[in-house]
Amino acid sequence: MSSVEDRLKELNLELPSAPAAVGFYVPVLKTGNLVITSGQLPFIGKELAFKGKLGKEIHDREGQNAARIATLNALAHIKSCIGDLNDITQVVRLEGYVQSADGFNDQALVLNAASELLVDLFGESGKHTRIAVGVSELPLDSPVEIGLWVEV
Repeated sequence: MSSVEDRLKELNLELPSAPAAVGFYVPVLKTGNLVITSGQLPFIGKELAFKGKLGKEIHDREGQNAARIATLNALAHIKSCIGDLNDITQVVRLEGYVQSADGFNDQALVLNAASELLVDLFGESGKHTRIAVGVSELPLDSPVEIGLWVEV
């Protein structure tokens, strides 16, 4: 069986360095067999890859890319906490918040990109529960924010 990092390479993706917290909180926490991330934004380095509301400044495909980037940042934090992504036995929950313009209701479509990435990386163990919420504002004008729960 190939490793999660091998599957990332096969998908032409790279796990980034875990981004710094943008407030007074811990970005990842392990309690028992659960590892939970704080909300992750689509940072590439120190810059947001996208800004704005879905259905206004941001289109669905850009929102999907933002969701994938934020998910990779969540995985980077999890790796920094546990050392090896192969120690994940189950992706438990993906929490997704989508900064949405009035009338935009495709939050699930945007977050499908994050869900599909997790299944691509972890197979059956990547299938998870999910919340997809449209919100009027997110920190730093980010189009998405992702929180991830995994079992190790």
